[in-house]
Amino acid sequence: MYVKSTKRKHRLLIAAILLATTFGAFIWKTSADLLPLPDTLTLEASNVRKVQVLDRHGIPLTVTYQNRWNIHDYVPLHHISLFLQQAFVLSEDQRFYRHRGVDWTARFHAVFQNIRASRPFRGASTISEQVIRILHPRPRTVWSRWLEGLEASRLEKRFSKADILEFYLNQVPYSGQRRGVLQAARYYFDRDLDTLSRKEMLALVALVRAPGRMDLHEGVDEIMCPLRQLAQRLLGRGLIDRGQYQQILEAPFQVKSAGLPVQASHLVHYLYRSELPSVLQTMGRLRTTLDSNLQSKVQTILDNRLKDLRTRGVKNGAVLVVDHRNHEVLAWVNGGSPSGDMPGSWIDAITTPRQPGSTLKPFLYALALEKGWTAATLVNDTPLAESVGVGLHIYHNYSRTHYGSLRVRDALGNSLNIPAVRTIQFVGVDRFLQCLQELGIYSLQEHPDYYGDGLALGNGEITLLELVRAYAALARQGIYHPLRLLINDDLVGASARRVFSPEVSCLIGSILSDPDARRLEFGPGSLLHFPVQTAVKTGTSSDYRDAWAVGFDDCHTVGVWMGNLDHTAMDGITGSKGPALVLRSIFAELNRYRDTHSLYLSPRLVKVEICRDTGLLANGICSSRSEWFLPGTEPGPVYLRAPEMKPVRLRRPVNGLQLAMDPRVPDELEAFCFELTDKPEGGIVDWFVDDVLVATTRSGEFLWPLERGEHMVVARLWLDESTHPVETPAARFIVK
Repeated sequence: MYVKSTKRKHRLLIAAILLATTFGAFIWKTSADLLPLPDTLTLEASNVRKVQVLDRHGIPLTVTYQNRWNIHDYVPLHHISLFLQQAFVLSEDQRFYRHRGVDWTARFHAVFQNIRASRPFRGASTISEQVIRILHPRPRTVWSRWLEGLEASRLEKRFSKADILEFYLNQVPYSGQRRGVLQAARYYFDRDLDTLSRKEMLALVALVRAPGRMDLHEGVDEIMCPLRQLAQRLLGRGLIDRGQYQQILEAPFQVKSAGLPVQASHLVHYLYRSELPSVLQTMGRLRTTLDSNLQSKVQTILDNRLKDLRTRGVKNGAVLVVDHRNHEVLAWVNGGSPSGDMPGSWIDAITTPRQPGSTLKPFLYALALEKGWTAATLVNDTPLAESVGVGLHIYHNYSRTHYGSLRVRDALGNSLNIPAVRTIQFVGVDRFLQCLQELGIYSLQEHPDYYGDGLALGNGEITLLELVRAYAALARQGIYHPLRLLINDDLVGASARRVFSPEVSCLIGSILSDPDARRLEFGPGSLLHFPVQTAVKTGTSSDYRDAWAVGFDDCHTVGVWMGNLDHTAMDGITGSKGPALVLRSIFAELNRYRDTHSLYLSPRLVKVEICRDTGLLANGICSSRSEWFLPGTEPGPVYLRAPEMKPVRLRRPVNGLQLAMDPRVPDELEAFCFELTDKPEGGIVDWFVDDVLVATTRSGEFLWPLERGEHMVVARLWLDESTHPVETPAARFIVK
């Protein structure tokens, strides 16, 4: 007996040790597998994989579902309908407000039902346990359920029921990578929560059980049965009445695919291509300066105009709107949409370099004013040919008309080409190129010799963004400032710098807003004469490949480009025929509800009455007009002339010129015009060809009969008999 008792005690001891060891291992395993809970259920930006971009008012410009959490469409609990909250609690966890994390009654009932059905039939997870499953995803096993129950109990000790329910309603998963009831409402109905009907709210509740199987975009039949059952439970609990129950059953679904309220994908892509990605990744939402309401209106204006001009070979266009007072971009619009409504619309025309035509002329004349010219300085508009390589380029104005001597105001206002070429010869191509780069036009990176005098007429390529940025500097009294795309001031890179004086900037603005200054080429009733004082400039590149219109008033700077991104030519569309109407419409929209003002006028400028034709002080006989001058630059009683033009030289022929005789014209009738640059009034010119005096003229031109062979020409200018003649450098040329 003693031996048997000892063996029994020994077995009991071993069993106790095994039981204790097993229990200890169970406790250790449980403690090891339990995961820490967050300190807060408010999600931080550190969870961001991809930010959401917003306009200045918080309207989304992008939608992303690549983040683990819903951090972009989070709704506080007090903004979620009480009916929707009650429906979720009744459907998912009817004793939510009574249990402490685990509903043991529901769990035992679920086990009994699963045994009867011989298959997993119910899970009985509480809302708190589902929150744990969202926070700590695990395989769906019995062990996971045990851990979820323990963590759910800890969750309820740390957070209130309201905090848990708010987190759940904002993070519960749906189809299409959507999380939370707001994203689901927009995904299925393209509406916000407060606009949903009771039936649509109940659909959001029912979808949680099987969002893939009951996807409303695939059909609504599958969801009707669980939705009806949920409505019956609500009716039984007195949460709805019989009439509301019938309305839920009979009301139709209005399923609609979600879409962005405004199209601004090109701006978003520009942000991601810029130097900001490292900053963006630390922020959940990124608020831009864009005004989505204005963006939509400008998009409509541009698209309608492009539609009107489609028969004239115009396929693409772009608009950039800037508030130059705050350096903020308000609208960034490309014609059509990236989905392909218009050819090439997926290319951002705002950042694509194109030839700017005459739109660079205001900066050229601003430099000339800084160098000593005035708005009344006379510039010669007569036929002009300059060397290009071993040939000649003959410049002409758009209308093929020459106006003789013109004041700078008229030369710029009418956008005449020949005076612009003479102006860049006065200013210098290298200085003009440097000025453009100071204005933020960095696309022009070649040597000045690459562009030559043609830079005055826009033979380089720049972007609409650069052009608007430069015009905004004129609008800001000559101060260049980088444009802001983000509300955060700290994200602005370069600092401001002065390029032109306030007085010169005012004079350029005065000229560009003066309808009288553009009457010769554009007529008295021009489309460019806006109701509010607005400085406007148009431009057209060679062969009608680009048409531009840029303008600024006291508040806004706007640039419009039209053309074809495949570089095909338009059918005679110029800046004043195509983009000008868009520019006018946009400024009308910008000024619709605000108090407008005139352009800034420097108090240092002096107003003087001058003769229109001569630039002399008005004498009561000539046709006069008012003009503004810097102090000390007012005209005297002598004829105004551009100061210190370049020395007299041979304009034609240039050294190395090659000419070819036309076989269709008799040789004795062919001639070539020799020409001097800027010959002073008076004096005579001796023309020497191959050291032989061939003619003497009082003008700076001579029509020389062509002879085949290599030749050398020299011009000798006699100003009067008492002085020595001025001789030009020899020019060698060939006639074939």
